[in-house]
Amino acid sequence: MIGKIIGAVVGDRVAKQTRGVGGPAGAALGVVAATAIRRLSLPAMVVLGAGGYFAKKHFDKRNAENEATTPPATSTAPHKAKSAKSAKVA
Repeated sequence: MIGKIIGAVVGDRVAKQTRGVGGPAGAALGVVAATAIRRLSLPAMVVLGAGGYFAKKHFDKRNAENEATTPPATSTAPHKAKSAKSAKVA
């Protein structure tokens, strides 16, 4: 019982930092995660942890590459038109 309460609190806090997940949904995910972790074997936990680590590194690297190629929002440089149709003004 205490594990489910702790999982719900942690899930709620994670949900506040995550876009697209509300407080009650985060609490429910925390309870489900605590139950799933209890039932997993040690090798499965290691594989899930390693997979999460490498997925985060991959997404962080991809976001860094996108930020490096995108001009800042405060830039005064003109935007390049993607095609001739988008350059026309109606």
